[in-house]
Amino acid sequence: MAQVITLGWRERLALPELGIPLLKAKLDTGARSSALHVDALEEFDRDGATWLRFVVRMGRRHPTEVCCELPALDRRVVTDTGGKRSERWFIRTDIMLAGQRFGVDINLTDRRHMLFPMLLGRTALLGRFAVDPGLSYTQSRLIVATSVDQAHP
Repeated sequence: MAQVITLGWRERLALPELGIPLLKAKLDTGARSSALHVDALEEFDRDGATWLRFVVRMGRRHPTEVCCELPALDRRVVTDTGGKRSERWFIRTDIMLAGQRFGVDINLTDRRHMLFPMLLGRTALLGRFAVDPGLSYTQSRLIVATSVDQAHP
C-alpha cells in the first residue's frame, strides 16, 4: 500500500496541462468532486467531439488570464453545499501536488465568491492524501514550480 501524505486544508497546486503553474486550492473531504473557477465557458465541436474553451484567472493583485481548451469529459449534476443542484461540465486533467502528478475529474463552475479558485474533493484525495485541518500550505511555491518544471522539461 502506498504511503498517504498529510496535507493542510489549503495548499498550492499546479495544473500543468492547462498551463497553470501555481493555484491555491481548498482541500475538502466533504465534497465528492473537485471544482475549478472559470470565466467565459463555451462549448464547441472539434472532430465530432465536444470541447470546452474557458478562462482561468490566477492571482489577485496582478491577475493573469490563461485561456484553456480541453475535451469535455462529461456533463453531470452536482449538489453544492447549500443543497442546490446544477448540471456542470467536467474535464479530466493532471494535477501536480506534493510531488505527485495524477489525473482528476474537475467540474467547471463559477467560484468567484469563494475564497479559493479550486476545490479538491475527496475523490481526488482518496488513497493519496490525508487532510489535517490544523495545517495549511505545507507545499511551498518553490516545490510546486519545481515539480511542474520537471514534468515539462
